[in-house]
Amino acid sequence: MDADALFADVVDKYSDHINPYLGRLMAFAGFGVEMRSEGCYIWDHEGRQFLDCLGGYGTFALGHRHPKIIEAVKNQLDSFGLSGKAFFNKQAADLADKLAEIAPPGLEYSFFCNSGTEAVEAALKFAKGATKRSKIISTDGSYHGKTLGALATIGRDKYRTAFEPLMPGVSLVPFGDAEAGVAAIDGDTAAFIVEPVQGEGGINLPPDGYLKALREACTRHGAMLIVDEVQTGMARTGPWFASEHDGISGDLMPLAKAIGGGIMPLGVMMGTKDAFDALYEKNPLAHTSTFGGNSVACAAGLATLQVIEEEGLRQRSVTMGNRLLKGLQEASKNFPDLITEARGRGLMIGVEFAMDEVGELVVAQQLKRGLVAAYTLGNPRIMRFEPPLVIDENQVDFAVDMFYESVQETSEILAALV
Repeated sequence: MDADALFADVVDKYSDHINPYLGRLMAFAGFGVEMRSEGCYIWDHEGRQFLDCLGGYGTFALGHRHPKIIEAVKNQLDSFGLSGKAFFNKQAADLADKLAEIAPPGLEYSFFCNSGTEAVEAALKFAKGATKRSKIISTDGSYHGKTLGALATIGRDKYRTAFEPLMPGVSLVPFGDAEAGVAAIDGDTAAFIVEPVQGEGGINLPPDGYLKALREACTRHGAMLIVDEVQTGMARTGPWFASEHDGISGDLMPLAKAIGGGIMPLGVMMGTKDAFDALYEKNPLAHTSTFGGNSVACAAGLATLQVIEEEGLRQRSVTMGNRLLKGLQEASKNFPDLITEARGRGLMIGVEFAMDEVGELVVAQQLKRGLVAAYTLGNPRIMRFEPPLVIDENQVDFAVDMFYESVQETSEILAALV
């Protein structure tokens, strides 16, 4: 089958059996069929090479097909794949032990699942079970997943409205506003759920001390602080966890995306002893998962943590992130009418455009030039850059150059339409 026929076949099958609206959108934007990936690159059905600066929304922290993760998965498969559930699971035990070693103080226990939204669902359930309360506080612009419980905590009506009524007892406060957040927490609050950096909301950084104020208020009222590190965890912003920038520990901490090493789906909900005791002491089977914590995924997770340590990726995230952010900021100065700001922390960076449509045009222009990035789900004005932490200086500079050229051509197209 030649390239054109292959592309048409896949698009037709999307239309007939997956999601015709998404299929048309992707085809219109210029996305092809992914055929191969390695390191920081993806190749499509026409053999075109793309530098991946979207990184699976933070999934490919180690790049694509990191050899040590592949080796760990293959070695585990030589023994067995999914665990039988009736026996102890060494791979899950080893990963939980390592996570407790690197996590913020007090987060000693892990519940394993398969995705970020499952980890959030677990955190909400644990918080309600531990506190015997039902009030949940979240933030405007937040994103915690699209299953019904997690969906109730999303701060965007675009994703919520069609499915209401959702889980009751959820209220929203402005992100980054410590005074509003603290005022909302009271004796009826089960949990305050917050991202240390909002991802889908637009790469929004809170002011210094924000998380600490929430931590103190939750402690004062006996509420739990859920720190959603699904996108920020595993050195994305520099340290292991973005909450470390404020020096705080949550009571519950959902993880996913990068922890599977870009090879296996893996979610984790870490928690304190008090949180786990409250749920499991009377019923050890109060919350379980058939596939969660399977031996193959946990082998990948343990190898991921080892690679981050061995390759110095926490520091690399800071160094390469500073280079990328500075380059994007310098490029943005040339387009004051189109770009309002470039911001970020580590290799979690957003560029904010002045109009919604600009981001869509720039995405298409970047694809033409071999660069993959996309705007965030919650804010189409924000172009998101979350490349693998293994990205090098030449690749960072290429990304900046292609971004500049893409905005330049977009500017010319818009000028011609006036």
